[in-house]
Amino acid sequence: MKLELRGITKRFGSLVANDHINLVVNSGEIHALLGENGAGKSTLMNVLYGLYTADEGDILLDGVVQKFKGPGDAMAAGIGMVHQHFMLIPVFTVAENVVLGHEPTGILDTLDIDTARKRVREISDRFGFEIDPDALVEDLPVGSQQRVEIIKALARDAKVLVLDEPTAVLTPQETDELMGIMKGLAKAGTSIVFITHKLREVQAVADRITVIRLGAVVGEAKPTDSAATLATMMVGRAVDLSVSKKEPKRGETGLSVAGLTVIGDRNNKVVDDVSFEVHAGEVLAIAGVQGNGQTELAEALVGLRTPSAGSIHLGKMDITHSSVRDVIDAGVGYIPEDRSKDGLVGDFTIAENFMINRSYGPPFAKGLNIDFGNRERIASQLIGDYDVRTPSQVTLAKNLSGGNQQKVVVARELSRDLNLLIASQPTRGVDVGSIEFIHERIIATRDAGKPVVIVSTELDEVTSLADRIAVMYRGRIVGIVDAKTSRETLGRMMAGATV
Repeated sequence: MKLELRGITKRFGSLVANDHINLVVNSGEIHALLGENGAGKSTLMNVLYGLYTADEGDILLDGVVQKFKGPGDAMAAGIGMVHQHFMLIPVFTVAENVVLGHEPTGILDTLDIDTARKRVREISDRFGFEIDPDALVEDLPVGSQQRVEIIKALARDAKVLVLDEPTAVLTPQETDELMGIMKGLAKAGTSIVFITHKLREVQAVADRITVIRLGAVVGEAKPTDSAATLATMMVGRAVDLSVSKKEPKRGETGLSVAGLTVIGDRNNKVVDDVSFEVHAGEVLAIAGVQGNGQTELAEALVGLRTPSAGSIHLGKMDITHSSVRDVIDAGVGYIPEDRSKDGLVGDFTIAENFMINRSYGPPFAKGLNIDFGNRERIASQLIGDYDVRTPSQVTLAKNLSGGNQQKVVVARELSRDLNLLIASQPTRGVDVGSIEFIHERIIATRDAGKPVVIVSTELDEVTSLADRIAVMYRGRIVGIVDAKTSRETLGRMMAGATV
């Protein structure tokens, strides 16, 4: 099915989110919609999917103008969409989620679950999804949950499939698998719109690329164009894709972890006898495939999980069993891997989120009361210093793009007087311009003489930021190596090989 958008304009008050956008996606084509967070990509696709109504312009499918009053109309016309944040019911099975709202019925109008299972198996087998129709969604890894969303769209006979930032929460391995799925779908005739800001993925899978900046199309590109060219089109300026840093000036030991063991939610050792040190003025990266204990290690370091054995010392202070507030008051900054769940309160304003972990004392509190004047002044300063793109400081955090949400978290944590920074997946789901900015701030923290721990599944990020790299596998550190270690060696270590 051929998709054409003509002159699509969408306004929110005085903000023009989409400005007379034209887009053509041919049948069986993977068309990448590339742009910074907040550029208007998701808004455009929400118009296509019937979630928003365009103020101007037309949607055409195979040359016929469409009028969608809601997502139901869009789905009936052959449009499917997989959102960045999945819309699945965790306690339902895969089959139940796939047919929800379009349930096949049998005798006495009851759910025909056998037909639902059959439909899931047909789609799964055809495209190699390897999904069990009877599995509970809450038991599936994120990559498999995403496949359930794709199956759900295909089960409704989607001819045009929109994938909104589909790799934002995937490991490198899951990303590679998704790329293969996309190519298989396109070969079968499905038209795919791939919303992203990740240049390497665009170059790997796209047939054509349309670049959007500040709500308008700035041009088309080819996947063979250089990453530097694509980045410049995205942000409107030259972007340094490398991280500039001097040799570290290591000071005293800032963080010492000895024999740390953490028991997970399923009563298993998710962190198993882990030991390492981080010096002032250096970055230690914790690398590894997602799910090997990195998340739980970071949470233990900031007081969110209680170790069952071992110790954590911040300088000479024992913080092994300290509360989260005590850890914060000791000068530990924490950028969590899931900003929506652990980093922000979506229904709070930007200004409220800036003070969320310091509301009980200076500079945000005066006695028992909030110092609103100080809060407004600090919020304005941080919005400017960290380039948070927002209409105002009273905008709700949930209404910001992913990249700008991350900048709010980064600004809140790095604006404090830190003794240690722990940054977990600091640029996950963030565009290239924001990545450059966040990386610069992390290195500036290191160069200010602070110890820094980053946790990342992105090898490019690990090797760019780190002075040393600790690789985790099945809860244990298999080795700590220099940042100049080859990607091949790091890859073997991530699979469990020791050095």
